[in-house]
Amino acid sequence: MTPSTSWPPAFGRLLIAILFLLSGLSKIAAPDAIIGYIGSVGLPAPQLGYAIALIVEIGGGLLLVVGFQTRMVALVLAVFTVVAALAFHNDFADQNQMIHFLKNIAITGGLLQVASFGAGSFSLDARLGRAVAKPAS
Repeated sequence: MTPSTSWPPAFGRLLIAILFLLSGLSKIAAPDAIIGYIGSVGLPAPQLGYAIALIVEIGGGLLLVVGFQTRMVALVLAVFTVVAALAFHNDFADQNQMIHFLKNIAITGGLLQVASFGAGSFSLDARLGRAVAKPAS
């Protein structure tokens, strides 16, 4: 990859990861409110859901930024994002909820691109010799 084609995957990973990192960090600031919200939508074991959300959002976000195990991390984040959309943004009569649902679906699309094409050359995966995206011929 040339310098002009090697930075977009890293920048794209960073932009997607920021969303997860900020969301996870905000959950640390108000655990009781988040656990209550998880319970209010009828999900079982709200404390466990809270812990899973923290691990996936903060851990997955950090791994996405550095590009480690990128394909698997992107898949986990994609599944998490679809589950969150279905659990928390399912009132399609509410336009705001529909927008949030579609936002989650769009994020999932970006994550599936990362899962399909890999981390790119600016990543730990590339340094460790894992498969990275190849430029189009």
